[in-house]
Amino acid sequence: MENERDFNETIEEILEILEQKQYVKARDELLKNNEVDIAEILEEVLEELDVETTIIVFRMLPKNVSVEVFSYLPSEDQVEIIQGITEREISYIIEELDFDDKIDVLEELPANLVDKILEKTPKEERKLINTFLNYPENSAGSLMTPDYISLQNNMTVGEALAYIKKEGMDSETVYTCYVKEAGRKLEGIVSLRALVIHDEDTKISEMMSTEYVYVNVNDDQEEVSEAFKKYGFLAIPVVDKEHRLVGIITVDDILDVIEEETTEDIERMAGVIDGSDTEYLDMGVFRHAKNRLPWLILLSVSLMITGTIIEQFEATLQQVVALTFYLPLLMGTGGNTGTQAATLVIRGISLGDIDLKDALRVFWKELRVSVILGVILSLFNFAKIIFIDHQSMAIAFTVCGSMLIVIMFAKLLGGMLPLLAKRLGVDPALMATPMISSLTDMVSALAYLAMATMVLGISL
Repeated sequence: MENERDFNETIEEILEILEQKQYVKARDELLKNNEVDIAEILEEVLEELDVETTIIVFRMLPKNVSVEVFSYLPSEDQVEIIQGITEREISYIIEELDFDDKIDVLEELPANLVDKILEKTPKEERKLINTFLNYPENSAGSLMTPDYISLQNNMTVGEALAYIKKEGMDSETVYTCYVKEAGRKLEGIVSLRALVIHDEDTKISEMMSTEYVYVNVNDDQEEVSEAFKKYGFLAIPVVDKEHRLVGIITVDDILDVIEEETTEDIERMAGVIDGSDTEYLDMGVFRHAKNRLPWLILLSVSLMITGTIIEQFEATLQQVVALTFYLPLLMGTGGNTGTQAATLVIRGISLGDIDLKDALRVFWKELRVSVILGVILSLFNFAKIIFIDHQSMAIAFTVCGSMLIVIMFAKLLGGMLPLLAKRLGVDPALMATPMISSLTDMVSALAYLAMATMVLGISL
């Protein structure tokens, strides 16, 4: 925490220096930090001051530093800077960026600016860039890089190590090398560790592994992230439909995908529809309202149904007013228990611990859990209603009997709805807090008031 506090003080100090237009001093202070921290400081400058000041400071950075800093900036900040610097400066940055970062930047730029950049790009590289830009958004192809170490199976270990020394600086990783046969088909993989410990005369074909994990260029990025999480790799090869190696995806790129997918799931679980990656504070008020409105309208309809149910039992509530006091308790308990189950099941699905074939196991587990929790909470509230609220045994039995039913329903609903969503091809996160709470509210009201009518002998 001390380091974080010091860094915040550094940001404040640089902002004050820039407000005084002491740009050289600000640059010198910036260069005391690494590239990642400089990028974060420039984000603050852009937010607190203006884009002109940010561009002035960015231009004053050494060229090699500015490229690294640029690669760590958010895409919207990259666009702001590119629109304020010269074409020559843009060309230098694009040329020096790693290939996958280059593609990410070009995807965000206006088409006319991309065309100008590509005009000055060598023909072979331009062709490769266009190929990568045409891969579907959120696919494995859009995430990969062509900068990898490629070996031939007839190489010796000595030849392979010499090749790695020659080409390694321009590759994303040297820890895993990819062995290709004629026609660029992926034949196997070999680790740098294996190369180092084998004799120099050993053939690559004798030591490579032909059992390897790969993804297709058209696989969804979420499937790719699952593969990284499952196997813990630093890189995964990407092949086309003919099993030709076209690139690799490295773990640093997939971390961004995991963050995006997690954010998306959280938003959906909260009933917020938003397909953008715009940060909370950068998004306009009307955009926030638009993203939240559809679910709220849907949930309002469900609450209207709940209101209709309560209206049908108006006579019951009029004759025994005390019943009204416990309706929020039942609705809240149902929503909370259902959300607990849904959250755990959705997490299990996202981690690959729970699959569709586990539906019966999930049902049986949640049924037992609901009985245990239902009995304990019912007994707790039974004692409260009798000894603290001084209500009758009939009301206590009505409330606690209803609570047991509601908890069992909510737990089973929370456990099974995400699996049903997955079966239908819908994101399980959509079946979380808002929907489950609304459904359990309806069931809570219906079960409670119906039981009250039967137990207390009240006619409608």
